[in-house]
Amino acid sequence: MKVLILGSGGREHALAWAVKRSSRVTQVVCAPGNGGMAQIARCAPVDLKSLSAMVRLAEAEKPDLTIVGPELPLSLGIVDELQQRGLRVFGPTRAAAMLESSKGFAKRFLQRHNIPTPNYAVCSSSDEVEKAIEIFHPPIVVKADGLAAGKGVIICDSRNTAAEAAHGLFTGALLGTSEQQLVIEEFIEGDEISFLCLSDGKHVTPLVPAQDHKRIGEGDTGPNTGGMGVYSTDSLLDPAMSEWILHYIAVPTVEGMAAEETPFTGVLYCGLMMTARGPQVLEFNARFGDPETQAILVRLESDLIDVLDACVDGRLADTPLRWSSGASACVVASSGGYPGSYKNGLPITGLAAAAQVPGVQVFHAGTAQVGGQIVTAGGRVLGVTAAADSLDQALARAYQAMAEISFEGMYYRRDIGHRALKGKS
Repeated sequence: MKVLILGSGGREHALAWAVKRSSRVTQVVCAPGNGGMAQIARCAPVDLKSLSAMVRLAEAEKPDLTIVGPELPLSLGIVDELQQRGLRVFGPTRAAAMLESSKGFAKRFLQRHNIPTPNYAVCSSSDEVEKAIEIFHPPIVVKADGLAAGKGVIICDSRNTAAEAAHGLFTGALLGTSEQQLVIEEFIEGDEISFLCLSDGKHVTPLVPAQDHKRIGEGDTGPNTGGMGVYSTDSLLDPAMSEWILHYIAVPTVEGMAAEETPFTGVLYCGLMMTARGPQVLEFNARFGDPETQAILVRLESDLIDVLDACVDGRLADTPLRWSSGASACVVASSGGYPGSYKNGLPITGLAAAAQVPGVQVFHAGTAQVGGQIVTAGGRVLGVTAAADSLDQALARAYQAMAEISFEGMYYRRDIGHRALKGKS
C-alpha cells in the first residue's frame, strides 16, 4: 500500500511511524511533513489551507489510503473532495467535522442528544453576551466558536472580563480573525481526560485514555498551549468508568450523528472533565489529538493500517485492538517564548543519542531539515515519547532522552504526569 498523510506536526510523525511498521505498507508520503518525517518517508510540499492544492496532490500521488492529521483540512472538506474522486480517506466529512469546527454546533448537538456537558449559551452579538453572562456565576468561560489552535478558550474571573473577552473575539483583537458567534459556558472543575475513539460511522472502539498538560508552566500555570506533554496509563480510568463514557458519551454521539444524516467516520476525541457530577464533555475534536497521539500509538500493538482500513470500510466491529500494558509519556520540547513569539532555524543537537534510550521515540513537531542539519521550525519542536512497564519508568526514559537534546532557548516542563504521581513517594 501507498499511504498519504496530510500534516506537519508531532501527531503526523507518530502516524507515519506507526504506518511504517505495517507489513502492508510499501510507501509513505507526508505532506508537507517536517524534518523528522523526511527521515522515514517522502515529503511533498502542499498548502494545508488550500483545498485545491491538497486535491491536486492526492490525484497526482494516487494513494491507497489518505490519513488527514490536522483539523483545518477536515473543516475545509478534504474528505468529501477525495471521496468524490473515488479515493479512500480516513477522517470525517466536513459536515461531521462540525463537532470540532463549531463549538456552538457541538453544544447544541450535545443538548439535543442528552449528552452531559456544562451549561452554556451561544451568542452572536455583544448584547446577547451581556444578557447571557448575567445567568452565570464567575468564573465564566468564553469560547471562540471556530477553530483557534488551542487559543480560543478564555476563563474569566468576572462578568466584566467575560464581556471584554467576548468583545476581543468578536472584533478579532484576540485571535486575529473575528468570530461570528461565541459560546458562554459554566466553569466546572475536575481532572481533564482525553478519551479518543475510532468510529466507522456505526461502531465505536475506544483507544487507551490519556491526560494532556495544556499550560506552559509547571504546576499547570501560565497560558494555554497546544499541549506540553501527555501520559497514558490503564489506571487513568477504571473499566467501569470507561464503559460509562463509551455508552453515555461516545456511542450516543456517533449514533446521534448518524441519525442526523452526518455519519461520523474517523477519530472522535472527547475532551472530558471528570467532575463531582460525573464526566462532562468540554469539547470534541474530529481527529487524533496532539500530543495524545504520540503517547497512544507507542502503546498500540495492532497494525494501525488494518484498524484505519476497517473504519473506512465499515468493519470496525470485527477489528479488535491490542494494546501493551504499562504506560507511556510524551514530553514536548518547545521554542523559548512559545506560546508567544519565538525564533526559528536554530540547530538541534543530540537527537541520535536521545533515540538510543530504550523505549524512546523522538517525534518531530516543528522541525525542518536544512543542509543535513535538523533545525527548529515551530513553537512545539519535539515530542520525546517513551513506553515502559510503569509511568515512573516511562517518564524517566523520556526525561533521560530529553537531557541529550539541546537547542538555543529550549524549554520543557519537568512535571509531566505530576497528577498521577501525586502521593507516591
